[in-house]
Amino acid sequence: MSDLISVQGVVISSTPVGEYDRRIVLLTKERGKIPVFAKGARRLNSPFMAASNPFVFGTFTLYEGRTSYNLNQVSILYQFSELAQLQPGVYYGYYFLELADYFGHEGTDERETMNLLYLTVKALLKPQIDDRLIRCIYELRLMCVQGMMPDLLNCSVSGKAPEEGDGVWFSWEAHGICLEEYRGQLPDAARISFGTLTTLRYIAWSPMEKLYTFAVGGDVLPQLEMVCHRYTARNTDRKFKSLQILEMMKG
Repeated sequence: MSDLISVQGVVISSTPVGEYDRRIVLLTKERGKIPVFAKGARRLNSPFMAASNPFVFGTFTLYEGRTSYNLNQVSILYQFSELAQLQPGVYYGYYFLELADYFGHEGTDERETMNLLYLTVKALLKPQIDDRLIRCIYELRLMCVQGMMPDLLNCSVSGKAPEEGDGVWFSWEAHGICLEEYRGQLPDAARISFGTLTTLRYIAWSPMEKLYTFAVGGDVLPQLEMVCHRYTARNTDRKFKSLQILEMMKG
């Protein structure tokens, strides 16, 4: 057996292999996104059974094999098993894992994405926070973590900063906002309220632990959904299975 290594991570996917084993994918602080083989994880008496499920955060002790890491020991920190009882919350959770999987790579620093995932899954367990708002927050903040933050400070055409009372529009093509007098140059631009702009800025720049501490009213949530969902779709090229289920549940 090769030398053991210890990583902090979260299980972002889990697939059965053979009769008793599982192949899991971990998003880790130390080594980025890595495949891990969990031998015997599907046996009823296996110490890896609970630890090889999605949403499990913990410390994983591994050794390197020829094609993947192998699970040797695990200490579970957070399991989030109660999420399985929430509808449609669990599917939002799976969508968040799929997005993290999409952007994750081996050998990269995934500390911020891991922290965001933890806080987001935790927020799904709070009934006072709308799942639709949680999705918007996660999508936009993940884009920021991945270096794809839209320009929310200045007009993408003129470079001028909008002030309260100005007409503000969002352009997905220009990856940011524009003032009303310049929207004719951006055919895809859609109007948003100044309150929506303020909320987008808060999501992008607030301390991560403050992300899920607010609510929105009026037209802000529908506008956030318009901006964040389309912006995420523009910056990804995959159809996410859990997102398709969520759309079906909406009817």
